[in-house]
Amino acid sequence: MAISPRLYEQMRFLVEVDKVKSVLRRNHVLHEDRRENDAEHSWHLAMMAIVLSEHAAEPVDVLRTVKMVLIHDLVEIDAGDTFAFDEAASLTQPERETKAAERIFGLLPADQAAEFHGLWREFEEKQTVEARFATALDRLGGVLPSYHSDGGCWRGPGMTHDKVLAKNCVIDAGAPPLWEYAQVLIEEVAAQGWIGVKDASEPVSSAAG
Repeated sequence: MAISPRLYEQMRFLVEVDKVKSVLRRNHVLHEDRRENDAEHSWHLAMMAIVLSEHAAEPVDVLRTVKMVLIHDLVEIDAGDTFAFDEAASLTQPERETKAAERIFGLLPADQAAEFHGLWREFEEKQTVEARFATALDRLGGVLPSYHSDGGCWRGPGMTHDKVLAKNCVIDAGAPPLWEYAQVLIEEVAAQGWIGVKDASEPVSSAAG
């Protein structure tokens, strides 16, 4: 039985993106002492998009947002996950991820490749309601594990309360109520003295989150 070229390309893509399960982030999963991977992170964002859509700054297309959060980190199969507070790695992040997007989405049939690449670019540019909401969820997806793990990736030399607020304030543009909630968590972590403490087990440049 002959397999259509389209189905072959789709299956090739699906096998390739299974690698996202092996991309480790700086954050830990909420209920275990281990780092989360990109697949777990993306699944949680998709669930958040469904549950929290009523808190978006403006009405959003939930399905489009779910697609966006499931797709946006696939580039990290090639580019790696850049830690949000690693300023040096952030300088090369756009180039690395653009190259990765071209290769990975290029495995799909042309119409799906264009759709996936467009959704990824939309997320990066943050010019639509869905992209801003997806970005808010992405940042909240970093706040939650840090709060539930005594500061998590906010611990370590060079981290400050102001840096944490500045990095996460983008939540406000996509979902103001979620930014209010995130600020409460950040302030509680700061009050416990967990931001910037010098007992992090990994250097900032070695991982992502």
